[in-house]
Amino acid sequence: MLLDSINSTQDLKKLGIDDLNLLSSEIREYIIDVISQNGGHLAPSLGVVELTIALHYIFDTPVDKVIWDVGHQTYAHKILTGRKNEFPTIRKLGGLSGFPKRKESPYDTYNVGHSSTSLSLALGEAVARDLQKQSYKVVAVIGDGSITNGMAFEALNHIGHKENDLIIILNDNEHSICKNVGALPKYFNRMITGDMYNKVRRTSRNFIKNIPSIGDVSFDFLQRFFDNFKSMIVPGQLFEDMGIRYFGPVDGHDMASMIEVFNGIKKINYGPKIIHLLTKKGKGYIHAENEPAKFHGIGPFNRKTGIAIGNNRDTFSDIAGRTLLELAEKDEKIIAITAAMKIGTGLYDFEKKFPQRFFDVGIAEQHMLTFAAAMASAGLKPFISVYSTFLQRAYDQLIHDIALMNLPVRILIDRSGIVGDDGETHHGLFDISMIRDIPNFIILAPSSGDELKSMIIYASEYNNGPIAIRYPRGAAEADGKTAGLSGGMEILAGGSDVAIFAAGDMVKISLEVHDILKMRGISSEIVKVLTIKPMDPDFVEEVLGRTAGFITMENAMISGGLGEYILSSIKPRYKSKLLFNAGFPDEIIPHGTAKELFERYKLDPVSIADRIAESLKQ
Repeated sequence: MLLDSINSTQDLKKLGIDDLNLLSSEIREYIIDVISQNGGHLAPSLGVVELTIALHYIFDTPVDKVIWDVGHQTYAHKILTGRKNEFPTIRKLGGLSGFPKRKESPYDTYNVGHSSTSLSLALGEAVARDLQKQSYKVVAVIGDGSITNGMAFEALNHIGHKENDLIIILNDNEHSICKNVGALPKYFNRMITGDMYNKVRRTSRNFIKNIPSIGDVSFDFLQRFFDNFKSMIVPGQLFEDMGIRYFGPVDGHDMASMIEVFNGIKKINYGPKIIHLLTKKGKGYIHAENEPAKFHGIGPFNRKTGIAIGNNRDTFSDIAGRTLLELAEKDEKIIAITAAMKIGTGLYDFEKKFPQRFFDVGIAEQHMLTFAAAMASAGLKPFISVYSTFLQRAYDQLIHDIALMNLPVRILIDRSGIVGDDGETHHGLFDISMIRDIPNFIILAPSSGDELKSMIIYASEYNNGPIAIRYPRGAAEADGKTAGLSGGMEILAGGSDVAIFAAGDMVKISLEVHDILKMRGISSEIVKVLTIKPMDPDFVEEVLGRTAGFITMENAMISGGLGEYILSSIKPRYKSKLLFNAGFPDEIIPHGTAKELFERYKLDPVSIADRIAESLKQ
């Protein structure tokens, strides 16, 4: 295989076009083989194989800086930058991250995992380069979904204003801007990226502007003429109007065309440029091409059939989506809103049944919350379904647009806690600490699918303020129980030696701890915390009055979490009974399965039981 001989980006530069095309096919096969076993972001990475090869072929990486947006399309990048042999470890504990990570390689310019950061990073990098009188190239790769985010537009506005030498690659994998890839645009791109054209353009610009009296007027006239002519031939006038030169569209799977365009633009050493590439998400794997959303992020699957491997139990996301759909059939005021995550959050069927009451706002979480706030103010019942990690992008809106006006916005916080293989950029560990101290909010935490359903029903009927319901990734236990709510806690087992307050998916682990302790002669009282906020301090103190000590258990950061909230709510005489808070410490939590991470951070049943036993001896 040709891939066997590629150990660095320098090896690429020895190849011709035919070999580069062959290499792209081999890389695709390698990615499909590994991801079918490990799971991962398959469709995005398959769509940018030729783009990745062309970038490293033309640019002198890592001296030239390639900055990826989101980062879930960088599998080919990792393979080509010295991590080929490690690639089978991707997303495994101690293995390669599924996203760019600076500690892994100098080719990973920045850690990324959330959307629309690349343009701001690229401009900052370009300004720092110019201030230090260096000369390397800066290239940002951003998708058509990410560029619709407000942060990207803020950066574009600044980029056009600053006029630093900077290249933006717009990876358009939905043809959302233009489908035209004809002979005339190809010819025009070849002309405007050529050495002669750009030399004449710049020389003419300087000459005309320096003509006494009429220079500026003449230049403005010619510039308008050129822009109007160009807008008739190619799209992208929006970028031109912002001060960013547009090139494209270019076929993102045509290696020769991309290399020609990249090489030409690399020689233009002034001003920001944007190259519009058209690619196909899931390219080269028929199942991913046919269902790119399904294969955007997927667990292990059968390579031949494309069918996912694993059990078919309902997830918390499935139950949330199904419950909302059932409620919407009876209540026409219920609205479902998500930010480019309708499948992941279980809203696919809701959209099909009630398209007029479903809103996918794209990657725009700030807008999503304020949009929902206005709907709630107008008397509707908006439910926002959002991953915990992406809710972080809209913290100001939680306070300013929802809490301060006490509007009944319902927020379903999916993927709360450890999410496993996607790692540090996707763990949902901060939502409790984010929302806990915001006035007017209620925070609920179901430990089973049935509790989640009852909480969503409760939220649909609650109109006195905002509610957040946090639930984990993965299969949901079915216990047939409904949830006690405001101030809700439930005693699951009695005991006098230690009280264990557990929330969400930690409830199941707390019951296992109870059984282990019982075998060791230690009695424990298990308290299921269904309502994290508001806290019922009287109930907590009643429990603590009959137990020697207590711990808390949460799938979240200890700092600002459930344990600290309980401690801050009870009287001083009870605080000394705290043995420890079981949760995640103040550090960046890596990727790995939930089981592996719980064991590493001593949150598995045996480790917690051991800690309790040791603490009671002291």
